[in-house]
Amino acid sequence: MANEPRDAALASKAWPYEEARKLLARYPQGTPAKGHVLFETGYGPSGLPHIGTFNEVLRTTMVRHAFESLSDVPTRLVAFSDDMDGLRKVPDNVPNPKMLAENLGKPLTRIPDPFGKFESFAHHNNAMLRDFLDRYGFDYEFLSATEYYTTGRFDDALRNVLRHYDAIMGVMLPTLRAERQATYSPVLPIDPRSGIVLQVPVEVVDAEAGLIRYTTPDGDTHTTTALGGAAKLQWKVDWAMRWVALGVDYEMAGKDLIDSVTQSSKICRILGAKPPEGFNYEMFLDEHGEKISKSKGNGLSLEQWLTYGPQESLAYFAYREPKRAKALHIGVIPRAIDDYWKSVADYPEQGLPQKLGNPVHHIHNGTVPAEPLPISFGLLLNLVGVIGDADQQVVRDYLQAYRPGTQHPALDALIGHALAYHRDYVAPTLARRAPTPEEATALKDLDARLANLAGSDDLAAAAQNEVYEVGKAHYGQERLRDWFKALYETLLGSEQGPRMGSFIALYGLDNSRRLIAEALAAAE
Repeated sequence: MANEPRDAALASKAWPYEEARKLLARYPQGTPAKGHVLFETGYGPSGLPHIGTFNEVLRTTMVRHAFESLSDVPTRLVAFSDDMDGLRKVPDNVPNPKMLAENLGKPLTRIPDPFGKFESFAHHNNAMLRDFLDRYGFDYEFLSATEYYTTGRFDDALRNVLRHYDAIMGVMLPTLRAERQATYSPVLPIDPRSGIVLQVPVEVVDAEAGLIRYTTPDGDTHTTTALGGAAKLQWKVDWAMRWVALGVDYEMAGKDLIDSVTQSSKICRILGAKPPEGFNYEMFLDEHGEKISKSKGNGLSLEQWLTYGPQESLAYFAYREPKRAKALHIGVIPRAIDDYWKSVADYPEQGLPQKLGNPVHHIHNGTVPAEPLPISFGLLLNLVGVIGDADQQVVRDYLQAYRPGTQHPALDALIGHALAYHRDYVAPTLARRAPTPEEATALKDLDARLANLAGSDDLAAAAQNEVYEVGKAHYGQERLRDWFKALYETLLGSEQGPRMGSFIALYGLDNSRRLIAEALAAAE
């Protein structure tokens, strides 16, 4: 990070530092025998990657950076794709569902790509994942389960599983229903004829040779190798085996996997290793309160978020309160953008402990943008809403009139995001209503007061004062909320809005008075 004193980082209550301290305690003697600390994130390419996947890599990267600020031990981050899993259900958001249905049960790397672009469904989704991560600039290594199984890189670890087969069964069987216990096996042979990953009981014939025996659903008994990609492991066993084989030191997981972490940790110990450090985060929910899912496609895509907001706003949203369930939908983007930029503005004046707890410190690895945004995204949205058919230059012209000489490296992109968000999600909902007689009287008073503000040195402050005074005069202190709501609904066409003084200064005094005139005309 930005060379912050380690003692301050060691005392910080920011969750990435709290997680990093677990790794310091894991290796009190310093560098582990393998020469580095290994962070892992796992991904199942049975569906298109979504923001939940991005979120896990981002948060893990934040912990990695925090650890690097506390220790000189080298680190690695691997993104592991479980692409040898058998496809269990057809996702709702991909083409050619009939073709996928015909290949249910086969490893994902042996199923044709329904998009027709890659050699398999897994290769397509893996490519999406890598593009997903590369665009943000993550420093990671991509690993494929299929490659590790088929090239024999997992063979020694598989032999270790076979040696401890009975002990692993002792962990797993009590967690299963009776009917599942009858068919469960830690090892899943792949049928050489159908190519399907079989869910059948397996007998270990020779652990050192990697030989197993099983009976297919058709009644045929086979004695065959479990090595070289001829079989794979049930995922909880697979997870533990991978921790051991790769030497994973840190991996976080969603709250829905707490039991899985518990079982995999037990198996990891049976295999002779210490389970990785990590914590369980809460899940992202859609606008209906349901967990986002790759197969349902009910979560936001990275492309959607980046259409309406910058990647820093997504990182800000992911950083905050990782152990609290949060709704993830289009409507959260504007708030995330403004909260991000507020944190950027706060950062320079904060003391070191506050800086280390500021989300932007972790988003930018200590190198935070120095210049705050000259206008809020919410205000930009309101401006675009009243302009109508605006483009980048029109919005720019308003900003220059509002604050001559305004320049900011992020501003053009934010104007584009505001135009897109307004076009797709705000414009269809805008509907200015006519003011009531009481509201019309107050609007006439406001218009008369605004007419006297031409040439004001600080139009935003002066206009805000007049808005407030009109509200007190006509609504009283106890009903000011009703006054502001009336302004938003009659002038802007929405239930919520900006600080009106700032809006009037941005949109211009004459234009703002024209809005009032249009509202009054609608009341006649």
